[in-house]
Amino acid sequence: MTIKPLNAALLIAGLVAGGTAAGLNLPQWLAKADHSTAQSAASTTPGAVAVLNATTAPAAVPYLAANRVPDYRTIFKQAGPAVVGVTVEGMHKVSREEQGAAEAEADPFAQFFRGMPGMQQRGRGQQAQPSQPFRGQGSGFIISSDGLILTNAHVVNEAKEVTVKLSDRREFSAKVLGVDKATDIAVLRIQAKDLPTVRLGDPRLLEVGDPVLAIGAPYGLEQTATQGIVSAKGRSLPNDALVPFIQTDAAVNPGNSGGPLFDGGGAVVGINSQIYSQSGGYQGLSFAIPINVALKVKDQIVATGRAQHGRLGVSVQDLNQALADSFGMPRPDGALVAQVMPNSAAARAGLKPGDVITEVDGEAIVRSGALSSMIGLSAPGEQVKLTVWRDHVAQTLDVKLGGAEADAKQANANEADGPQGRLGLALRPLSKDEARSVGGMVGLVVEEADGPAARAGIAAGDLLLAINGRPVQSAEQVRDVVAKSGKSVALLIQRGDSKIFVPVKLG
Repeated sequence: MTIKPLNAALLIAGLVAGGTAAGLNLPQWLAKADHSTAQSAASTTPGAVAVLNATTAPAAVPYLAANRVPDYRTIFKQAGPAVVGVTVEGMHKVSREEQGAAEAEADPFAQFFRGMPGMQQRGRGQQAQPSQPFRGQGSGFIISSDGLILTNAHVVNEAKEVTVKLSDRREFSAKVLGVDKATDIAVLRIQAKDLPTVRLGDPRLLEVGDPVLAIGAPYGLEQTATQGIVSAKGRSLPNDALVPFIQTDAAVNPGNSGGPLFDGGGAVVGINSQIYSQSGGYQGLSFAIPINVALKVKDQIVATGRAQHGRLGVSVQDLNQALADSFGMPRPDGALVAQVMPNSAAARAGLKPGDVITEVDGEAIVRSGALSSMIGLSAPGEQVKLTVWRDHVAQTLDVKLGGAEADAKQANANEADGPQGRLGLALRPLSKDEARSVGGMVGLVVEEADGPAARAGIAAGDLLLAINGRPVQSAEQVRDVVAKSGKSVALLIQRGDSKIFVPVKLG
């Protein structure tokens, strides 16, 4: 299963990408992302065409009564003029992974061994190439008549020049006011007045089965409308824990990125962002960022140029009925705390592994993804009240949320000069589910690789089993072994079903 952001596949030597798409693989927690499918899909897209010429702002369309078909014609006529094409140009530094994508498909071990000592001869792309020009295209929509536009962060990623094309074929150079990669939201501004705007809705009122309409520029074909229904709400996707996506079956393809999703009454309820695909194109599942999430981020970007997100400092997992029974809970609802990070907001509030967070400020948590979204969309320093199930009893905890920057500074202060800093790995223990998925194996998950470890070919998602032949289960064990080592260590790494010892020269 592959979830693909709908951003521009970076086309080298100035070729135009009519649709935008850079992909990442979803489901296996140990699997490394493969960007090749979306890259090849977007590279064949045709040029863009503009077809609609209208300037009036949308009026309210009466909301859909039960068992009535939406008036898609009216919605498109009223809202279509506020949907824009976004063309980007910039320089992209081609990574070793991108160069070697073709070999990785042909040779399943090529991706695993790339960058490891003695294996450089396996592929053509041993060294990253200099930055090369790219062009790409996505979508966006106008939310204020003086030129404020929402789109996806991945549409304008690496862009040096951004051009907005209106439905009446006028073009404007756009300024990127700010991007938030965590939620995939970007805010643009163009110098214009009296522009048509969309009407904003409330995604909380959507129900599964409600009709929706997408307008955008799939494969560069501007002002294209597609319709479908809401097929799920509050969908959490790997690497996108902050966003409770709206899942639909509206046909969305590369180039729709950043375009609006309308409800049956003609109000924008989401921003089309990702698709499920094994081919690079639409396969029946599309994902949109709720507009209320986007507006929170927009307000921060307009005010300060960036967005900040609250951080609790825990890793959590879903409950099943067996776990719920063991904790004395009637239903498997809530977020089970698997780990509490040292010096985090959660640690200061007294959260413990084994706690089940069932409510945040009185709002029920059914699945762990809802907790990540609610906390991440809060501001650093904000006070929240958690309802926690502990020892068969519900209790409340008041928590002052931290922020990513504060946590990073604390982590750097604790570890910058330590052995883990010399190694260049950020590690965490396996969760119970992860341990079961690898047959009860003992080890640590690599959350981030830098410095010596990254140069040796180790990457996020790998499993560290042992150092110098000694099995490791905690960061403290890693520190102890590295502290007693000389200029290099031998790491036993598992990636997928393969294991290999990797020598690492310590920094």
